[in-house]
Amino acid sequence: MKKKAGELKKGDKINIGGEILVIDSIEVSDISKQGTKKCRIIALRENQENIAIIRPLDYPFNTI
Repeated sequence: MKKKAGELKKGDKINIGGEILVIDSIEVSDISKQGTKKCRIIALRENQENIAIIRPLDYPFNTI
């Protein structure tokens, strides 16, 4: 199932490159030079390593 970056919530699981990540937090920024809002997503790997992902608000993610 696909969800846009702006629809994700804490605790959702996303699949990136065959790796399952659990969302820890999401921040939405104001409109940038490109004219779109951005989401800064902090996700956790299985080994509890944090990963920061920055994507436009309407970017589709594969969720589980």
